[in-house]
Amino acid sequence: MTANDKYPVLEINDLSMVFGGLRAIDCATMNIKKGEIAALIGPNGAGKTTIFNCITGVYKPTSGTVAINPTGEKMEEIGGLKPNLINRKGLARTFQNIRLFSSMSVLENVMIARHNSLKAGVFRSIIRDPKTREEERRVIEESYDILKKMNLEKFVNETAHNLPYGAQRRLEIARAMATEPFLLLLDEPVAGMNPQETRELEETIHMIREREKVTILLIEHDMSLVMNVSERIYVLDYGRMIAEGTPAEIKSNPEVIKAYLGE
Repeated sequence: MTANDKYPVLEINDLSMVFGGLRAIDCATMNIKKGEIAALIGPNGAGKTTIFNCITGVYKPTSGTVAINPTGEKMEEIGGLKPNLINRKGLARTFQNIRLFSSMSVLENVMIARHNSLKAGVFRSIIRDPKTREEERRVIEESYDILKKMNLEKFVNETAHNLPYGAQRRLEIARAMATEPFLLLLDEPVAGMNPQETRELEETIHMIREREKVTILLIEHDMSLVMNVSERIYVLDYGRMIAEGTPAEIKSNPEVIKAYLGE
């Protein structure tokens, strides 16, 4: 990918989010380019997840803009749209706390996320005509292929809550990938993982970017992971963006060291 191909796919300008008298986000600006892995870091309570919630429609920003540009042709404002509409435009996310359908199988968890690709109406679903059965077969195959890419195929018929913790994290990412996003937002993807699980997820993040050509923005407290996978890092403190740069620039930034990384 050349420099000219790295157009912005997400632009956040002067974003603010106020809850009563609390200004959780204060005029934050970010610019995420196609094909990059970027990280948003900061102390607990800095407002990182609030920014994700504004991007994905959980919150309607108090002010500022959130715009996407999947194809490089035109920016489209999405601030204030409902989450399901934003997902259909190609944004997918995971959460700090795993949100799987715990009593369903691993395969069913991914199949549910493929519903946007289904064309059968209610009537055809009831009578189960040949076209409907063909669609169902296609969804099963596509969902299984996603599980293979995430190294989860051995759990295909396992109930989701029976999976090891690291596999549950990967399943949540697989479900997000099933919506065919151009931008994937990961909220603390290695939280609670052991070192081996963290290394496996690091490889998964690289695979998603390299093989699936998906841009990634992640929130993470594991600085080793952040420095290993990120090309650009944004640092948030008390709702304000205090720094942006490469991992090397962030590591040596005095304001970041004072606010977050430690002297």
